[in-house]
Amino acid sequence: MRYLTAGETHGPQLTAIIEGLPSNLNVLAEQINDQLARRQKGYGRGLRMQIEKDTVQIAGGIRHGKTTGAPVALVVENKDWAQWTKVMGIEPPDEENEGKRRVNRPRPGHADLNGGLKYNQRDLRNILERSSARETTIRVAVGAIARVFLAEFGIKVAGQVIRIGEVKVERREIGIDELISITEESPVRVADKEAEAQMIAAIDAAKSEGDTLGGVVEVVVEGVPVGLGSHVQWDRKLDGRIAQAVVSIQAFKGVEFGIGFEAARSKGSQVHDEILYTPDKGFERRTNRAGGLEGGMTTGEPIIVRGVMKPISTLYKALQSVDIDSKEAFTAQIERSDTCAVPAAGVILENVVAWEVAQAFMEKFGGDSMEEIRRNYDSFLAQVKEY
Repeated sequence: MRYLTAGETHGPQLTAIIEGLPSNLNVLAEQINDQLARRQKGYGRGLRMQIEKDTVQIAGGIRHGKTTGAPVALVVENKDWAQWTKVMGIEPPDEENEGKRRVNRPRPGHADLNGGLKYNQRDLRNILERSSARETTIRVAVGAIARVFLAEFGIKVAGQVIRIGEVKVERREIGIDELISITEESPVRVADKEAEAQMIAAIDAAKSEGDTLGGVVEVVVEGVPVGLGSHVQWDRKLDGRIAQAVVSIQAFKGVEFGIGFEAARSKGSQVHDEILYTPDKGFERRTNRAGGLEGGMTTGEPIIVRGVMKPISTLYKALQSVDIDSKEAFTAQIERSDTCAVPAAGVILENVVAWEVAQAFMEKFGGDSMEEIRRNYDSFLAQVKEY
């Protein structure tokens, strides 16, 4: 499976084409819209979340609620497009609109300057419109279909925020269904009421200062079979592919699995997961410090992955920059900004991880229809049970 996205933050729409989905997968627009709505929530979001509510249009590949095997086309319209038609139009602008909303002062922390230099663009809007985190909207839509696919095989995906700024939540060992229930009710997606209040206060303080906050989010994928991914080539290792997907999310700068960087200060006996066997359960691990992945392959334990999101780069307390025309020092230009998007970023992380797991699942058990994939999957489970 693969997909491509297109579209700009203030353009008419965002588009995705997904290739390789099997036929006869039940998909409804409301399942995608549920994930899009989750992405727009979270304490600390900016005004754009109040301007438009994202909904998907399925433009191909699904008929009467089922995939056909053809490429699936998804469209999410930008309702704000009406205010930007002259600025972002396809046709050459007239004199009145030429240069309108031009960006010539690159923002530190964004793709503005290096993108302008790379693509030889004198209006940095041509860079920021595509590099904007608005693009994650359509990636969430794609991930929503991956989640529907995984759910057919009993695989669940959940996420939680474990840090915003200086406020950290200790990870709680609770069931995935309970985790989903608790975090969905929290404005900052945490499973700790005390930390929730502290995070909200920290976001309010940063907003009053014109500043922004980052954090750490965690995703758990439960019900994954052993053997997704491969050890035989570097680019087939599932942890490597997930890591690439995580840091491809705008503003994400780090990733870890299981106990992650804690392994660097621990002894081997405190890092590796002992192997157990019982006739009823077969092979399993005493612990899951590896986060469900060893040698680039799933172990059968839950996948646990965390991503580090830096504070959003657009500050109302603008940082110093340089005008690309005059080369004089100025403060950076400001687009609309969130104070903290960590809770929403957790939803994005869930969906990009879901896609990578679904893609690896298809590589292992792939077929042209859901019925064929299920036969392959059931056959493999029987093989593992008899091992």
